[in-house]
Amino acid sequence: MLKRRNIQYSYLRLLQKIKNFLFSTQSREFLIFLFFFFISAGFWLLQTLNNDYEVEFSIPVRLKGVPNNVVVTSENVSELRVKVRDKGTVLVNYMLSKNLVPITLNYTDYKAVNNHIRIYANQFEKQVAARLSASSALLTIKPDTLEYIYATGKAKRIPVRLRGTISAGRQYYISDTLYSPDSVVVYAPTHLLDTITAAYTEPVHLENISDTLKYPVSLATVKGAKFIPDKTELTFPVDIYTEKTVEVPVYGINFPADKVLRAFPSKVNVTFQVGMSRYRMLNGDDFVIIVSYEDLLNLGSRKYTVKLKSAPHGVSNIRISPEQVDFLIEQISPDGH
Repeated sequence: MLKRRNIQYSYLRLLQKIKNFLFSTQSREFLIFLFFFFISAGFWLLQTLNNDYEVEFSIPVRLKGVPNNVVVTSENVSELRVKVRDKGTVLVNYMLSKNLVPITLNYTDYKAVNNHIRIYANQFEKQVAARLSASSALLTIKPDTLEYIYATGKAKRIPVRLRGTISAGRQYYISDTLYSPDSVVVYAPTHLLDTITAAYTEPVHLENISDTLKYPVSLATVKGAKFIPDKTELTFPVDIYTEKTVEVPVYGINFPADKVLRAFPSKVNVTFQVGMSRYRMLNGDDFVIIVSYEDLLNLGSRKYTVKLKSAPHGVSNIRISPEQVDFLIEQISPDGH
């Protein structure tokens, strides 16, 4: 309580000092000085911006209407550097603007020579000027020539594959990786097309996932090739681990027709971890435990360590109890007795 009172007292003292300063003669003189300072600065800024200047800024440029079987192999120019002269007030708007409409060039409007399209500045200068104020003088456009080199490719459909590392949080696991779409069409020259067997995503690295996740990602570019579409959405279904135990019979393999295995016990317990969604689906028939006849012949004791021949997909941390069984190779008569 005392501490709170001290804080309130200090706050009131500070408030009183500020009030005394604001109503003092020195404060009024300072505020008057600030007022005239900002007025002067404003006039100076307006006077300065009223002069003519030259400035360079960028305008986005896009090539549209490219057929699917045309693969642009040259490096695409994504923007034009435009230099203009005008009053400062106009130029400030250009520099601050982030929503300039892109210059759009239509592929079908230009003639190609040997798979090489050249578009000169005078062919898109009107589009640039249309984005400028009427008072602005257009001085330069860089580059003054846009070049697009392309190849006409053949196509095939290929699967999408993940590139990266994905890990779930503790007690969780990722049961699958789903792609939408799971395949894309790739266009490329024949010699390159033959080498492309899958479309890989850009590297994806995700850790400690604890819930089903949808993750859009672009496909990694291959020089000289074009993917349609060039993006996919990854879905990582996440499930929580639980433990289950099932009883599995022990089978003998590679035994001669007149011999049969007698194992003690004849069944073992298999304990494993599995996702909650598959818990009820799995039973002992999904596992195969074997005893090999050849191994028994070379064994120097009556105990054999059983082997797990097969297990269903998606289970982990498999444990067998008991790990060893006693056995007897029983000779059977030709009549089966």
